Amino acid sequence: MDFRYVSNVISPEPQDRPHGAAARRGPFRVGERVQLTDERGRMNTITLTDGAAFHTHKGFLNHEELIGKSEGSIVANTTGQLYQALRPLLSDFVLSMPRGAAVVYPKDAGQIITMADIYPGARVVEAGVGSGALSISLLRAVGDQGYLHSFERREEFAAIARGNVETIFDGPHPAWQISLGDFQDEVVKAEAPGSVDRVVLDMLAPWECLDAVATVLAPGGVWINYVATVTQLSRTAEAIRADGRFTEPDAWESMVRGWHLEGLAVRPNHRMVAHTGFLLVTRKLADGVTSLALKRRPSKTEFSDEDLEAWTPGSVGERSVSDKKLRRAARDASATTQTRGHVAPAQPTVPRPAAEDSVQETDQAQNPDA
Repeated sequence: MDFRYVSNVISPEPQDRPHGAAARRGPFRVGERVQLTDERGRMNTITLTDGAAFHTHKGFLNHEELIGKSEGSIVANTTGQLYQALRPLLSDFVLSMPRGAAVVYPKDAGQIITMADIYPGARVVEAGVGSGALSISLLRAVGDQGYLHSFERREEFAAIARGNVETIFDGPHPAWQISLGDFQDEVVKAEAPGSVDRVVLDMLAPWECLDAVATVLAPGGVWINYVATVTQLSRTAEAIRADGRFTEPDAWESMVRGWHLEGLAVRPNHRMVAHTGFLLVTRKLADGVTSLALKRRPSKTEFSDEDLEAWTPGSVGERSVSDKKLRRAARDASATTQTRGHVAPAQPTVPRPAAEDSVQETDQAQNPDA
């Protein structure tokens, strides 16, 4: 029997580990993603496959050199180039995984989990799944006994998200459900009034979901929005204030700056992850209660028809993604789980992409400014 030390007391290793935990331990296996770091600090992520190799202009490394080795091993390619091999952390995986839409950066996902108080066992709904980066963080927070219902308008994005979620959790997650359709229409059909603890929206026009959120969110529940522009932030905040069923909204952004550490040369890095989006949070009041009118100094807060026009989703804009790129991302996202031999359960709302005849290696250099 395996034992571990907890507070100086020996206790047996639990038999029922959280979903996906076993895949994070032990030697490297076929189908796993491995992060290779060379002697200059450059990182590449590969998917271990029988008979495959990782090629660069400085030679190639056979995957068999990694399969069965312990995490943290150092291996050499055919020309002696050394690589440090580790499993990608969640932050690494998010930046290197196949994507069809822009991902929620780890710095914002961490803020969402903490400031929205996403806890184990919580019932959470989200909209705007994109490539599944935030869904992964939410599933880790709610745990196997929690509940996450994700809504996505585009079938291609849902397929990519499912592949990425099943890759990092080594199969389908028991707490996750994903549905196609507009959030404001579908969530009121799927969730009972007042049954949801947290609502997380990453979309162009969250103000259009006011009634839906107010219907399904429990009194005291948290509603957090991720928006990219000041115009979206402004209109969402004003809509929440005018509605009266929520507390005064609070908004912020976070910026992350790394530091260069080399002997006495300790200084901020020249590059940083600056603005990615704004977070706006509010809470649902009890039924029949109207929010407090906060006392403010007189100021010009009225807006004109021209201001309203600037608040439309069309004015905010959205970068289009080609169908070809989406199909490729969906194939890449599902490749790892197919290599490991997992078969996803039937999902009537979103068809799973067809399996590939062979698994293609995904060698993607990680760029924190991508």
